[in-house]
Amino acid sequence: MTLETAAATPNYGTSASGSSFYAAMRILPREQREAMFQIYSFCRQVDDIADSDGPRPERLAALQQWRDDIDALYQGRPPARLSDYVASVRRFDLKREDFLAIVDGMEMDVPQEIRAPDLATLDLYCDRVASAVGRLSVRVFGLAQDDGILLAHHLGRALQLTNILRDIDEDAGIGRLYLPREGLLHAGITSTDPMKVIADPALSKVCNPLVERARAHFAKADEVMRRNPRRAVRAPRIMSKYYQAILKLLVARGFAAPRPPVRLNKLGRIAILLRHALI
Repeated sequence: MTLETAAATPNYGTSASGSSFYAAMRILPREQREAMFQIYSFCRQVDDIADSDGPRPERLAALQQWRDDIDALYQGRPPARLSDYVASVRRFDLKREDFLAIVDGMEMDVPQEIRAPDLATLDLYCDRVASAVGRLSVRVFGLAQDDGILLAHHLGRALQLTNILRDIDEDAGIGRLYLPREGLLHAGITSTDPMKVIADPALSKVCNPLVERARAHFAKADEVMRRNPRRAVRAPRIMSKYYQAILKLLVARGFAAPRPPVRLNKLGRIAILLRHALI
């Protein structure tokens, strides 16, 4: 992917179509749905820059331009690609610092590929690329501030850890390794070369503690959602159940090689949608 492609503004609904995000967000009222697709579009565009094959200095410059554009949006001078965001920012009191945190998180992959971060850095990464998205989202959903921030903290980390466990091989193929350094050393793995790590017989010893960490965050997120009105947490509950199902499939498959890709089939997705959105 080129930077030009990554910088192009997609149609919000089209860019999300077919994703678990789309299934969860399409049930929302129009104003909430539009705001969520704007947040999704922003994340996709910033992520595409970070993941593009362009020179690193160009990618860093493109991400800085997004920071400048976010600043301009909040100064009342929205650039064309953010002009549609003005109403949503005002209506839902979306915070500038959360948009900027997302850019900061995506940028963590750019100066050099992330390889075996320590647990503190991994948690910071999860907060920026996932929980910051959650902090924007819970404002759109209408959750009270304290519970909204708590839900974003736990559900964001649960989803991102599940993504990391699901995408181990894909990430290694582009030189990235998000498994924590402490976990590697505890398992007796001294290399941080992604391809060597994913071929190591002790890989499960690194992944299993992350499974438990994700489960703990899912449990905390579920606690928050149970004490809030069903309508306010329908969309995050669908995302949670979808990713919990993915995590169960990963555990059932195991982390020893070979690792066939894990996906929740269409029937499973429909069942989650029916149970948590329509019933």
